[in-house]
Amino acid sequence: MPSVMQEVNRKENATANDSWIRQEPKRFAGVVLGILIYSVGVNTFLKPLHLYAGGFMGFAQLCNTLLHDYLGVHWKLDISGIVYYILNIPGLVIACKTMRPRFVVKTVLTVSIMTIMLTIIPIQPEPVLDETIANCLIAGIMAGIGVGIVLRMGSCDGGMDLIGMIMIQKNGHSSVGRINIIANIVLYGIMLLLFDIPIVIYSLIYSVVCSITYDKVHTQNINVQTLIVTKMKDVDKLEIEIMGEMHRGLTRWKAYGSYTGEEETILMAIISKYEINQLKAIVHQFDPHAFVMMDEGVGIDGHFIKKIT
Repeated sequence: MPSVMQEVNRKENATANDSWIRQEPKRFAGVVLGILIYSVGVNTFLKPLHLYAGGFMGFAQLCNTLLHDYLGVHWKLDISGIVYYILNIPGLVIACKTMRPRFVVKTVLTVSIMTIMLTIIPIQPEPVLDETIANCLIAGIMAGIGVGIVLRMGSCDGGMDLIGMIMIQKNGHSSVGRINIIANIVLYGIMLLLFDIPIVIYSLIYSVVCSITYDKVHTQNINVQTLIVTKMKDVDKLEIEIMGEMHRGLTRWKAYGSYTGEEETILMAIISKYEINQLKAIVHQFDPHAFVMMDEGVGIDGHFIKKIT
């Protein structure tokens, strides 16, 4: 009779290709939507104010300004998207050595599409709203939602987000948003030497709002401890389904209800917040009356796979 591990391996092999065929077109559509939201937010609400995004995009805008205003190089189109693409090449080389090939390919496509959209979407000649702070907040929220959707779809928009995801993959304790904020301190420190203080302050407001927003959308960063209490006599099929479909380990122990005295089984798994609905669907498929407890934001020290791609 095959062992549980053999059944899990069989389940993983049987569902891997089918899952990819079903999910990847939807995820790529989500990536395109996220890029569109980001690009519209930046070109419509941020750039008309002559403010600067954070991370690599901020450096790309800075290069564009230096070429235009200080060196007298004039272009018919805004080239910050193209400069952003060039700046991403070293990060993509690092990703090829540390991340899965499928993720690297999706990231290259994402950065390429973002470059095209940032180049072809027209920059408004005047701010959409009268209040500068309102434009900053809307731009930050839209950009944060867009980047968050891209990250959640298993891709990346490059730049410091890519560096942050590489660091998460290596040590599991980083946050993409926090890494961006740290990097932006350097960027805006340089800007203080070149521009007026209000430009730097409003750009920093945009950057913080954007970082907080996509950390909220990119829920893979949040670890969740789940306890499943079931009265099923045989939980092997449930375990095989969870481990085979979600590629997560389980810990099992026996317990007894204090009131009923009936024997119960408790299964514990550590997952990301992004996987909660998938886990609940699997559990209720086998036991509609199972009791599922979730504790978000738990700290983890040890072997735990951060599923960010």
